[in-house]
Formats: sequence, C-alpha cells, structure tokens
Amino acid sequence: MEKLRYSFYNRPDVLLIARELLGKVLVTRLNGFTTTGRIVETEAYAGVTDRASHAYGGRRTARTEVMFGKGGAAYVYLIYGIHHLLNVVTNRKDVPHAVLIRAIEPLSGIEHMLKRAGKDRWDYTLGKGPGNVSKALGITTAYTGWDLTGNDIYIAADGFTPPADAIIATPRIGVDYAGADALLPYRFILKDNPYVSGKRINNRLMS
Repeated sequence: MEKLRYSFYNRPDVLLIARELLGKVLVTRLNGFTTTGRIVETEAYAGVTDRASHAYGGRRTARTEVMFGKGGAAYVYLIYGIHHLLNVVTNRKDVPHAVLIRAIEPLSGIEHMLKRAGKDRWDYTLGKGPGNVSKALGITTAYTGWDLTGNDIYIAADGFTPPADAIIATPRIGVDYAGADALLPYRFILKDNPYVSGKRINNRLMS
C-alpha cells in the first residue's frame, strides 16, 4: 500500500478529496494492534461558508483550531458524549476544510475491532457509521491533531479505484440545522456497499 502524502490533502477542492477517499484504506497501528478498513462513505465540509461545518463563519475554538492548520491532520471530536468522529483536515493552512469518514469495510485486524466494539461476532455495524468507525479502529479524541502521514493513523492507496458509476453523491446526514446547506450533495458513498450508513427503504439507501 502507498501512504497518502500531504499533496493529496493540501488541495483546494474538498468535494474531490471526499470523493477520492472512497476506496482508500484507513489504517491504525495503536497499542500494538494493526487494523484496516476500506473507506466506503465520506462527507465533505467546506469551512467558513458551509453552515454544517464547525468552522462556519470563521469560528475558531480550542476544539476546531486543528481545522485551521495544514491539510493532512486528524480532527476527532466527541458527539452525544460517546461517539468519537474522525475527520480528515484538507486544504492549506487557515482554510478549515474537512472530510468526515462515515463508514469503512473492515479488511484486517477484525478480531481486535470486535473486541473494541464489544461484539461477540461480526456484523455490518462494525464499520457502519462514523462512531463505529472510530470504535473499531481505536480512534478517540486523544488523536485529534495527529499527522495522517505518520505511522500510527494514516490512509493508503492499495490499487483499488471504484468505477465512477459506483459512486453516488447525496445530501449529508444529521445536519438539518444547516438550512439550505443541509441539501448540498456533499456525502459520497459506494453504491450497494453493506457498510454504508443510512436506512434502506424499498431497496434504496436513504439518509
């Protein structure tokens, strides 16, 4: 596998990056365990102009400051007091773009993923949804700000590229507060992948 470098993350088009992250492999080497999963769902957040972004309007806090750094860092935040959500910071310094990793298809280290998730047996929820992604891979807010070109948490290409007709763009999930921006097609999924989050209604994946 070839680790993604700063040049991948430091580009200006967060939508393109979110789309191109589909099919890449998210790797963690933490506490002596290696776990990997193929990214099958992402959401783009376009910084100061995006009402769904934590950095909307240029808002800077202790939590979001990492978003204003250079691309290629992890932004991990806690939601509902229990779920740790991994975001990939993109673009150049002071442009707070980010991509949320919403789902993975587990590839290796599944035994360790199951232990972290408190599961006795494998099922599709192991990598479905951003909270489950972080739980399976051992990612917590302690890793916010970590360099994604390092050796502990990184994203790599293994030669797999999804065909264009396998990628679907939809509105993001859970951002109704963002008004018109909630309808933007900033969520990208691999069609028919069972790990993609959302509910199936009449055999169609709905947010």
